[in-house]
Amino acid sequence: MSTPEFRRIVRRETHSPRTVAMIIAVVIVILALVYAGVEIVLHLLTQPALLLGPAAAVAWIIELPTAQPAWAVVAGGVVLALIGAVFVFLSLAPGRLPKHQMNWADRVVVVDNGVIASSLAQHLSEETGIARDSISVGVSHRRVDVTVTPRPGVPLDAERVGKLAETEMESYQLTPAVTTRVRPLRGKESDPDT
Repeated sequence: MSTPEFRRIVRRETHSPRTVAMIIAVVIVILALVYAGVEIVLHLLTQPALLLGPAAAVAWIIELPTAQPAWAVVAGGVVLALIGAVFVFLSLAPGRLPKHQMNWADRVVVVDNGVIASSLAQHLSEETGIARDSISVGVSHRRVDVTVTPRPGVPLDAERVGKLAETEMESYQLTPAVTTRVRPLRGKESDPDT
């Protein structure tokens, strides 16, 4: 099942569109064009400008390289360059949804990261005998973080939990592949005086 149409469907389900960034950019451009249009119409009607008339704006742009204080011009240029870099990054970098592709038998399924985390936590609870609410699993695009907090007095074999987690994650056959990290936390010992 690796047809181009199928790959396109899986990509659409696991990647987010850049709709919000595009809408923000379009709204900014539209507002700038509307403002410029209003200023030009006011200039043609020989009315006073709202902020800066077309002739004054052109003169300001021409004089900008020699404007004082120079640090303000440089700071403004840096801010504009950073805004431009953010928009370039957003336009080129793929947005990721919290989902993974799971190969299952001869099929491919798109699975939410929360489902993967819940499934792994339940599996670890059943295999180790540790209560389900003592196991916390977080799944990101390339990593699975397992935090185990056993009850006071309950021994924990972190190496065994790590191997169980890795084996289970390998059986899911996720794309992209993830690395597993297990972090044992010791629960607070109860106070004998209470």
